[in-house]
Amino acid sequence: MVVRLYRHSVVLCICVLAAAVAVTMAVNFGRGNAEAAHAESVGNEDTVGTAASVSAVSTQKTGQDEEMRAVWVPYLSLDMSREDDKSEQAFLKKFDAIIENAKNCGMNTLIVQVRPFGDALYKSSCFPWSHIVGGTQGVDPGYDPLADMVSACHKAGLKIHAWVNPLRIQTTGTPSILATDNPYNVWKGDSEKNGWTVDWQGAKYYNPAYEQVRELVADGVKEIAANYDVDGIQIDDYFYPTQDAGFDQTAYDAYAASASKTGTPLGLAEWRQGNVNTLVSLLYREVKSVKPELPFGIAPQGNVQNNLDAGADVAIWCSVKGYADYLCPQLYVNFENPTLPFDSAVRTWRNMVTNPDIKLYIGLAVYKAGSDADSGTWESSGDILARQVELGREVSCDGFMFYSCDYLDKDQTKEEVQNVVKILTE
Repeated sequence: MVVRLYRHSVVLCICVLAAAVAVTMAVNFGRGNAEAAHAESVGNEDTVGTAASVSAVSTQKTGQDEEMRAVWVPYLSLDMSREDDKSEQAFLKKFDAIIENAKNCGMNTLIVQVRPFGDALYKSSCFPWSHIVGGTQGVDPGYDPLADMVSACHKAGLKIHAWVNPLRIQTTGTPSILATDNPYNVWKGDSEKNGWTVDWQGAKYYNPAYEQVRELVADGVKEIAANYDVDGIQIDDYFYPTQDAGFDQTAYDAYAASASKTGTPLGLAEWRQGNVNTLVSLLYREVKSVKPELPFGIAPQGNVQNNLDAGADVAIWCSVKGYADYLCPQLYVNFENPTLPFDSAVRTWRNMVTNPDIKLYIGLAVYKAGSDADSGTWESSGDILARQVELGREVSCDGFMFYSCDYLDKDQTKEEVQNVVKILTE
């Protein structure tokens, strides 16, 4: 049954990729550059950020649906760990400023990172408190940040989606300490759970090859849906961090030995895609088991081949019900990009989303606006983002997501932001 599901996934993927091959070269234009830019923005060189999203009001498709105008709020934007005052009042002051800035720019949704490192900015029975709010992982901050953020957003007339990193535990020393009740520490040393987590090049990850790991990640998403009045739940693009077979050699060898008894085992890449598909479909089912109408979304990389290399079978997610209610590829490129021009990339994704029940949002690189990124091509114009929104509407996308909240009011991005806000709200 599992092998059959994996093969079904691969066949669907191959059909779509044939049309997309020209724009799916193995170059990463997504999270890595965005994270580096965000870390620089907040003066923190040791941590890793994520994508951002802006949603816009649209009557383009139905005349009724509201177009997504959302902005991602990475954990770094909420970081209280280095603040002298870590009180609830100080946290709310920081978050209220984010809300005010988002509303001033015409946004209607915040995508807030609430589980950055196998931890939680909310009361969780699965994961320890995040160091972002408690100062040290596992320390109760004395209040519930997510409950406060939901209340503040709804009071301000904004929607809020809870943004989860599914597999990352620790990277480049962040967080510096893992709580004693962190599943990584609880499982460590147990021979039966060997391989459930992976230490790889100075970082730590959950291994989605194991059913128990997938259930933990899914339980953590389910409790958000059950306990908080969020308007959506989203996972980002961090799946397998490497193509190196050494990352999960033991798990793959065990699978291959078992599968070879009844047939031909899948290759490593296909097997990993199957593991992630199983995880994503479980997340979807658990969300729907609690709140059937609650949207579950994914923000994959903009480059299709990079997604496949990371185990993200985006073609099936775009075409088959049961994986996601929306996709928001991080198309952090402009029209002049020689490898992945924005217009070609948008049309590739639009053609991939064939299921009418799945929405397509476009992630845009507000953080690159006005910078010397991509050989200075972002400095040649002040309306790149606005033109990207216009093209997205032309091909009937459902909205837009921008990275990140910290770049909505930078001098560097001022002209681009003013122009895109005008387009979004007119």
